[in-house]
Amino acid sequence: MDISSPDKIREILHKNLGELGKFEQCALLDYPDNRNPGDQAIWLGTVLYLTDVLKVKINYASSPADFSEAEMEKRIGKAPILLHGGGNLGDIWSYHQKFREHIISNYLDRPIFILPQTIYFQSLENAKKVADLFNSHPNLTIFARDNYSYALANRYFGNCRILKSPDIAFQMANMPNLPFTPQPSFPILYLCRSDKELNQDYASQFVDIPDIVVNDWKAFKDKVLLEDWISYKYEGIPKKWSLRNRWNLTKELFQKNGSQKAANSTEIISCYLSQYFHPYARKISTLYNPYMHRRAWGFVHSGIYQLKQYRLVITNRLHGHILCTLSNIPHVFLPNSYHKNEEFYKTWTYQIPFCRFVKDASEIKNSVLDLLKM
Repeated sequence: MDISSPDKIREILHKNLGELGKFEQCALLDYPDNRNPGDQAIWLGTVLYLTDVLKVKINYASSPADFSEAEMEKRIGKAPILLHGGGNLGDIWSYHQKFREHIISNYLDRPIFILPQTIYFQSLENAKKVADLFNSHPNLTIFARDNYSYALANRYFGNCRILKSPDIAFQMANMPNLPFTPQPSFPILYLCRSDKELNQDYASQFVDIPDIVVNDWKAFKDKVLLEDWISYKYEGIPKKWSLRNRWNLTKELFQKNGSQKAANSTEIISCYLSQYFHPYARKISTLYNPYMHRRAWGFVHSGIYQLKQYRLVITNRLHGHILCTLSNIPHVFLPNSYHKNEEFYKTWTYQIPFCRFVKDASEIKNSVLDLLKM
């Protein structure tokens, strides 16, 4: 099987997600109301796949906090429900898991699809509880995101239909370039997570590379800038902005950020142009709740823009790896605290020529040197 490029992985994505079948409309639930470009890339890839490939109308979409049973029933009737994919099916990230369980237990009258997920339970007792709930649904389909998760799903969820698929962010393979795409002007970024998925063997102090920049997603820090541009909840900014209003905001942000690096100003312009002229932004403007989808695109833009400023990236974030792969950025991929990163790589991306998966921190430097020669 040739999976040596994002295009090839997307072909498998289309083939495997074809098992969703045919339907005219749906609800897409569990929008990640956070600032993580990785979660937002999954959402954006889902929206693009459903609308461009399946030609499905997403007539209702919401985050857990905004979910309205009455509004969903009014807009889609008994149409299928699709639940956002990612890496939170299990007992590590309880917020989204509890919402998922609520939907599955309360909507037994229609098909429900869990889009590609990594599955992980720290507790066997928790796994059995979730299995009882999932197996009680008469028409639940689960897409596992790697071979190991696929095996776990078959072990626990015997009454469900279990399928396997790459991460749905690969729908963005061959994505058109960002406006003012930055040229690599810095040597190496270590995009390093610091939450409970951090594998302590790969904490930043153990990565011995000179002149390395250690950072997590820039979107986590640039709250004022990004919220000004892309939040569909930001108070004081109208939901429907004219081009004139956008341009006035651009000038205001230039004034606010006058002491920052010129690169930051270029990112403002790139984000501004993307909101109106990038093909993805134009597509999502016609959908239900476009502000939610536009917000997702804004954070994806931020993540890609950050990565493209470096000649090479080291990362322990799965979507650092995926966005680097989609953007053809040489990178070293490291494990997280459980099987998610390694199993995804072993299942789908091990043939990518400009990526090296490293299981021993002492091998990082040699992998970096190898990639820099390419």
